[in-house]
Amino acid sequence: MRFLNRWIIGMLSLLCLMFLFAFEAAASVKVKDMRLGNQPDGARVVFDLNGKPQYHVFLLDSPKRVVVDFDDADIEQLKTRVSNQVVAGARVGTLGGNDKRVVIDLSRAAVVKKAFVMAPQEGLGWRLVVDLAMTSDGNFKTQLGDKYTQTNSTKKPEDEIKPIPTPTYLQEPTPVPANSKIRRKRIVVLDPGHGGKDPGAIGSYNKTYEKNITLEMGKELKKILQNKGYVVYLTRENDIFIPLRQRIKIAQKHKADLFMSIHADSARNHSATGLSVYTLSDTASDQEAAALAERENKADIIGGIDLGGNTKEVNDILISLSQTDTRNRSSKYATYLVQEMSKSVKLVRNTHRFAGFAVLKAPDVPAVLLEMGYLSNRTEEANLRTPAYRKKLGEAAARAIDRYFTDPEIASIY
Repeated sequence: MRFLNRWIIGMLSLLCLMFLFAFEAAASVKVKDMRLGNQPDGARVVFDLNGKPQYHVFLLDSPKRVVVDFDDADIEQLKTRVSNQVVAGARVGTLGGNDKRVVIDLSRAAVVKKAFVMAPQEGLGWRLVVDLAMTSDGNFKTQLGDKYTQTNSTKKPEDEIKPIPTPTYLQEPTPVPANSKIRRKRIVVLDPGHGGKDPGAIGSYNKTYEKNITLEMGKELKKILQNKGYVVYLTRENDIFIPLRQRIKIAQKHKADLFMSIHADSARNHSATGLSVYTLSDTASDQEAAALAERENKADIIGGIDLGGNTKEVNDILISLSQTDTRNRSSKYATYLVQEMSKSVKLVRNTHRFAGFAVLKAPDVPAVLLEMGYLSNRTEEANLRTPAYRKKLGEAAARAIDRYFTDPEIASIY
């Protein structure tokens, strides 16, 4: 009898252990959260997990969406009302057995550039990373089907994906239309040039200090833009000296959508007149990308882009791509700025110019440098000292900023 009791207890213990192992196997991985980040050419989706996942990632059309299937997983309540320049929202569903599905709705055509698992490091747990690259509608359609599924699963894809089962949703969020995004106020950082021990150019006739004119202009433009609903910061509010690199960091700290450095010119030829606009040159940008890659902590250089775990060569390419995208957006704003200023004031020939100004070299913030005119010219020095003239310049700059943020290509980013 005692032997029988021991046998029964042993069998019960064995069954309990088998149950626990079965339960553990049935829910071996827990998907804890999902995060989004913008990339220069698309977006990054990161799933936080408590273990190494088995996954399938593939595209579906009508509507455009990315599907991420997890083998033997539990999913906690994910944030489904999410969006960025590529993603419009997300849904969660269950497949056969204990498999789970996350459907990522796209606001524009994109393909899966790569999907990979990252092991725990630096305080972060397991992660599944899915990088999406923006593309044309035509190219999107060529990436559909099992052939383009990215997976590390031992299951045969056709067993799971053909035919694609209709998911039973764990939660039924209100669908997020592709064109309905939460509109945040645009952030503009204005940089009054020079200051403190650095007076900048000095007027040839009234000894006007450039540092004073640029500060007054910055304050005037800030007021105009705030009245239009923008969030505006000045790199300096008074007569202080700020190093050029620090001005870039101020723009990055405030997560600026646009940066404009304000200056006044000077020339030996006192008859020289006209306003000009500068953006970063291609050559200066490429050289700066290489220098930044060597000198700076790359994780802090490009906002929204995870450079951790990449090789130096890959990071250099990412920084260069970011600068190319930023430089293109800078040129777009410069074009609008020239067009609007031409309605109000005299411009120099070839108004949009290119140079390697340090304050234009943030790889993640579109930036222009405005030269308002020549303090070496009697008329322009007198004009720049006049509040009404500075207001006219500010209103033209504000119209250009409005046009920039409503440009379809720019608006689609936010």
